[in-house]
Amino acid sequence: MSTGLFRSAARSGKRRGAMKRRREALTRVLEPNRDEMALFTMELIRIPSENPPGQLYKECLGAIADKLRSFGVHSEIRPVPGGEEERDNPRCWLKARLGDGGPRVYFHGHADVVPAQSPEQFEPALTEDTIVGRGSSDMKGGITSMVYAMHAMKESGLPEKGSVVLQIVPDEETGGQLGSRALSKDGTLVEEDTVAMFTAEPTGGLVWHASRGAITLRVTVKGRPSHVGLQFRGVNAFERMLLVADALRQLKEEVEGRVTAFPIEPAPARRSILMMGGEVAGGDNFNLVPDRCTFTIDRRLNPEEDLDKERQRLSDIVDTVRSDGVEIDVETIQEARPAGVSEDHPAARALGKSIEMVTGEPARFELCPGILETRFYAEHSVPAFAYGPGLLSVSHGPNEFIKRGDMELCALTYALTAARLLETAAIHGPLDG
Repeated sequence: MSTGLFRSAARSGKRRGAMKRRREALTRVLEPNRDEMALFTMELIRIPSENPPGQLYKECLGAIADKLRSFGVHSEIRPVPGGEEERDNPRCWLKARLGDGGPRVYFHGHADVVPAQSPEQFEPALTEDTIVGRGSSDMKGGITSMVYAMHAMKESGLPEKGSVVLQIVPDEETGGQLGSRALSKDGTLVEEDTVAMFTAEPTGGLVWHASRGAITLRVTVKGRPSHVGLQFRGVNAFERMLLVADALRQLKEEVEGRVTAFPIEPAPARRSILMMGGEVAGGDNFNLVPDRCTFTIDRRLNPEEDLDKERQRLSDIVDTVRSDGVEIDVETIQEARPAGVSEDHPAARALGKSIEMVTGEPARFELCPGILETRFYAEHSVPAFAYGPGLLSVSHGPNEFIKRGDMELCALTYALTAARLLETAAIHGPLDG
């Protein structure tokens, strides 16, 4: 072996030894806290921070702040720009920091949960392995993992360089307009020198390193009512709606022939999406010419597609039908840019190494089938990933649950990844992909 190779191997061995010692130190903090992690998750579940309507955010964030304070970690709860105008349920967010200055790693979560099917879902049930309750999987169990990751780091003298920022926002379940979107517009979502973001969405052991974008529209075609026996006096909004739908069907055939290069299973899930009719409404009676017909368009973009171009294509179709004399109103329900990070990016590799060190299994990267808040960080050129202890398959359902062991593994993974990234960034500078 040449001298250069010997030195390289020696450095690599030292790094592996240092990471092993860090894992052992972090584990010594986390293992005795297993029951406390479960109890804290149950405390959060008992706060019904349902969205809509968007309630009890301050109470939920206050419980998180109290837990952080008990660990000696300072946090602040602030109103979301524009959110204080929601008088009944003002939007607010929490920010905590461990370490001072230098490069930053963000832990990101959301305090809101989808409405429960019954009030009993806010009375959590605990077993040796599982916590059952609304929000356990999406994502109050994940919040617990991030909070205890910060606790384990602090007790272990980490981070040695840089800082970890924990951010808990509202309004994720309804698109983030009074959450991450408002913070991004205000310039307070993410600080300079941020090297990566991790959010605790229920990924079930996968890493979601990419997410689809969305253009969701509600289209209302207008007509003129008339009794069916005198239909010649009316204008049938339903029949005019079919003109719009037919033009969109042609676009759908082209769109759904596009396939992403990002991994996702099964194979049909790789296709881009244009769905019509998730909501359909119109007319007042079977014997009355309908004066309106409303339907939705849900266009989901793969990471390779451009939001502005796809929005324009939808707009062109509507304008073409309008030019033929059809009166149409279009309401934008949501827009989200797609985002994706290569598996070869240094932040992805750091996360993958930590996952393998903690679980003993190679990390698996996939495109998320839905929309993620990683998109808001991607707009600021921050590599962002979802990796959390919950399961998408049970989230939002009547029997939502989370495995206690998965929460503990994720807490250790977050802490190891943050330490690895901050050390690398402090030594080598920005982590360019």
